[in-house]
Amino acid sequence: MQFDLQHTDSATAARAGTVTTDHGQIQTPIFMPVGTLGTVKAVHQRELKEQVKAQIILGNTYHLYLRPGTEVLEAAGGLHKFMQWGGPILTDSGGYQVFSLAHRRKITEEGATFASHIDGSKHLFSPESSLGIQRSIGGDIVMAFDECPPYPSTRKYTEDSMHLTHRWLERCVTYMKESTPLYGHGQALFPIVQGGSYDDLRRQSCEFIAARDQPGNAIGGLSVGEPIPDMYRITELCCEILPKDKPRYLMGVGTPANILECIARGVDMFDCVLPSRNARHGMLYTRDGIINIRNARWKNDHSPIDDHPEAAPTSQIHSKAYLCHLLRCNELLAGQLSTLHNLTFYLSLVREARTRILDGSFLTWKNDLVPNLERKL
Repeated sequence: MQFDLQHTDSATAARAGTVTTDHGQIQTPIFMPVGTLGTVKAVHQRELKEQVKAQIILGNTYHLYLRPGTEVLEAAGGLHKFMQWGGPILTDSGGYQVFSLAHRRKITEEGATFASHIDGSKHLFSPESSLGIQRSIGGDIVMAFDECPPYPSTRKYTEDSMHLTHRWLERCVTYMKESTPLYGHGQALFPIVQGGSYDDLRRQSCEFIAARDQPGNAIGGLSVGEPIPDMYRITELCCEILPKDKPRYLMGVGTPANILECIARGVDMFDCVLPSRNARHGMLYTRDGIINIRNARWKNDHSPIDDHPEAAPTSQIHSKAYLCHLLRCNELLAGQLSTLHNLTFYLSLVREARTRILDGSFLTWKNDLVPNLERKL
């Protein structure tokens, strides 16, 4: 993997760059749709490429390990071939899913033992097994196995957790050196910064991870319940320390406003389930604000869902009244149209952010747009 930093905004820390993988290039800043189980819910891969214009998607190590399993994935030749997606894929480590199973898991130095949410069967994720599964999945970017402490956590718990994540990282680096990819394309390891909301711990974690000299770096443990100002403060602190010549990935963030604010602080890559999950419940993101399309006010509104030139073609064709009707009737097409809308909006937003960074208008554009993005219509 290679990262070329092309431009840094003079008024903010926003950056425009290019990540090159064996499955293609990624223009940053970028948003990555989440394909938990080998599919971005309600969207076909062709639509992801042609309408959403996604450049990279996520696969979920925990879920793909449980279903369909590594044996099936290896027989298919990896996730790219299994789901017929030709672009880059990033795989998470499974650490966040284990974190979310607090009542079903036990963490030790070896790793995390957890009970499957499907059938209760017991499994162990360690740094080595997590990366072994990610080898089987075949992602272009693979994540180090970490512990994500809950918010709030005591300083002692957060510090102990951070040191455990660092020890696990050393094992991840060793595993990557001593193993090889399965499908003939490279896999780049991204370590994950932890440290909760404690500035000194975050600084320590950033310095430790930067010293490992991996192809890219991620900021984890945010968007887990902490106040938004804390998320912005920690993000800015981390971006000031993490290497400038490597991509920075903020995990699990967030709303359109969150993304623009964190781009301004130096983040290059984002993922989040919000646009697709909220779409299925009728929440649509637009440049004018947030629409709950189930509300009665849209029942007889025959204007387009979104007539912006960069909106999904289906959003320019179908009316708010039609989508309101579909959602209220629980029609399957409702999830498809609303998910296409939200993901296309997210990708068009980061594309425009990149254009604004390159032409020097990013700060004014962001400051004008963010209040609209947070408004409920």
